[in-house]
Amino acid sequence: MKSISILFLLFTISTFAQTDSKIYDIINAVSLERIKANVKTLTEFGTRNTFSDTISNTQGIGAARRWIKSEFENISQECDNCMNVFYQKDFVTKEGNRRVPHDAWIVNVVAIQRGIKYPNKYVIMSGDIDSRASDTMDFTTDAPGANDNASGMAGTIEAARVLSKYKFESSIIYVGLSGEEQGLFGGAGLAKYAVDKGWDIIGILNNDMIGNITGLDGVIDNRSFRIFSEPVPANETERARKMRRFYGGEVDGISRQLARYIHKNVKIYMPEMNPMMIYRLDRFGRGGHHRPFNDLGFAGIRIMEAHENYTQQHQDIRIENGINYGDTFEHVNFGYAKKLTAVNAINLASLAWALEAPKEVFIGGIVEANARLKWSKVEGAKGYKIYWRNTTSPTWDHSRYVEATQFILDGIVIDNFFFGVSSVGKNGHESVVVFPNKIWKK
Repeated sequence: MKSISILFLLFTISTFAQTDSKIYDIINAVSLERIKANVKTLTEFGTRNTFSDTISNTQGIGAARRWIKSEFENISQECDNCMNVFYQKDFVTKEGNRRVPHDAWIVNVVAIQRGIKYPNKYVIMSGDIDSRASDTMDFTTDAPGANDNASGMAGTIEAARVLSKYKFESSIIYVGLSGEEQGLFGGAGLAKYAVDKGWDIIGILNNDMIGNITGLDGVIDNRSFRIFSEPVPANETERARKMRRFYGGEVDGISRQLARYIHKNVKIYMPEMNPMMIYRLDRFGRGGHHRPFNDLGFAGIRIMEAHENYTQQHQDIRIENGINYGDTFEHVNFGYAKKLTAVNAINLASLAWALEAPKEVFIGGIVEANARLKWSKVEGAKGYKIYWRNTTSPTWDHSRYVEATQFILDGIVIDNFFFGVSSVGKNGHESVVVFPNKIWKK
């Protein structure tokens, strides 16, 4: 009986040692009331269509983006100007773009909270500013866009407020993106801007519809949410493709590792939630603002509700055959939006508190009884975690903490598992897992 108690105590200490109390503080700090108020304000601009009024102070996308910018600026003032807030914009023309009714500036609202150790490494949370009616070319009809995507934009603003109270190793960007409904223009513009500025992007968490719990399929679910991620980078090299064919890694690209990171973190800190790893870039035949980042080789995922209601997406407000159509305020579940905002906030914090990941991970063990791994040293790392999983498992199921930069996993046959390595900082936070990218030859 005594030995069982000692084992339980050791297990408890080990479990607690892997968590950070600040993460629970972040979860508790997310405000339902603030999210609700922000969604309400965004729905009152009439329409936020990308090509709507930019002059009015009360109507159209111009008024909406100025309000969002003022919210970021107010948050920055509260944290002693800890954020750099600005517009990033690109010009699009009607010619050659079937969803562009007239030439216009696509204006994103960006707020950067600069990291103290890696100021040029960025983790991004995005929401969309724009909304649409049934006809995407209709930029005058009211389109409140309460769930799509005032919910994601409100969550981004709230995450900025909560996380502005902390200092991080890496930089965090909170951004409202425009032009999503017309062709992902805002994301494409910011992704190109990131390349031009030489940003080192850890990943983008795109939030698009995080407030609906009642699906058209009849399911009501306020705990499940989807994490969409592509399997491998769109711009991978031919050499990487060939290596993947012989050594595996068909579902181990950088976006998939980011998705696994979020899944694991939620399971640890928010066990009441049910994160669903969806092995797709996005919903079937549809797109979101993480994709332009993926197109340029950056890690990016989409976080969204598990059950959609299509009568409340891209619809003019009306009653037809007894059905209330339209994306209006009363359909948003703010308790659920609060939960998904917290999901984002804790992962932004964990990623930004973590050290950088090992740049190179070597693996060996061909025709051996043991798997061998070694990796590049990360400055400031307390240690590293070796992960492995069955080749058919979606998540990293086994791990071993080590303080060296190479290790032999006795009795773990390389053929039967996939492997990865993360760095662990003195604060206990881990980097994203890196899949082996080199062969360790004896």
